[in-house]
Amino acid sequence: MKRIVQGDNLQVLETLPREFARLIYIDPPFNTGRSQSRERMQVRAAADGERAGFGGRRYDVERLASPSYEDTFDDYVSFLISRIDAALPSLTPDGSLFVHLDYREVHYVKVALDRLLGRERFRNEIIWAYDFGGRPKRWWPAKHDTILWYVMDPKSYVFQFDEMDRIPYMAPGLVGKEKAARGKTPTDVWWHTIVPTNSKEKTGYPTQKPLGVLERIVKVHTEPGDVVLDFFAGSGTTGEAAARLGRGFVLIDEHPEAIATMAKRLARWEPEVV
Repeated sequence: MKRIVQGDNLQVLETLPREFARLIYIDPPFNTGRSQSRERMQVRAAADGERAGFGGRRYDVERLASPSYEDTFDDYVSFLISRIDAALPSLTPDGSLFVHLDYREVHYVKVALDRLLGRERFRNEIIWAYDFGGRPKRWWPAKHDTILWYVMDPKSYVFQFDEMDRIPYMAPGLVGKEKAARGKTPTDVWWHTIVPTNSKEKTGYPTQKPLGVLERIVKVHTEPGDVVLDFFAGSGTTGEAAARLGRGFVLIDEHPEAIATMAKRLARWEPEVV
């Protein structure tokens, strides 16, 4: 199953089959209180261009239309929890839910998810830490997101430890050559850069998350042939991670720009676009 669906996710979720997805990952709006957008430009060589470059070359710059959305909600928790509740029937009995948030709402959402699912279904608070962007001088710079992991059944869920990618030891000389060569397994703090501006991975869609973060989640919490559901799909990173690893995907978003971005990005896997 490889499907991209345009529509209000609350309405679409109610039409999905039961227990078809082994994993739900969502990266919902963060309720920043402002419009989310990303300026995009196309640069072309031109003898009388407006900008100067290396060796005296001149360039013209064309500003392209960029995806954007308003990221302000009067009752964010109710907005999000109602959609998660509608999605839960789509999870298999041994499935997992990952909710990716930042400091603004994560504490409120954690309490609401504990009430909805029960605290015994909570497994991990994962910190994705990065080091990029501005550094204010009046408070500690916010350089991490939080990913909450819940399971449908605390006694039976997918966790493929051997599929976990390994990371270098900080002091390899202390563990011996064999261990140092193999690397160590990650903890609940994941250091991973954001998507670089000049990366081939970059789609131009605002709030795009790195493929490496999603691949780690998909590899460990699903098996080949499983299906991953993302109902705030945005740039389609979840779909690409799933497809690269031999999984299916169902991606939902109501914004035409997101659908166009995903359809282009995932075209080689020939998804059905609804």
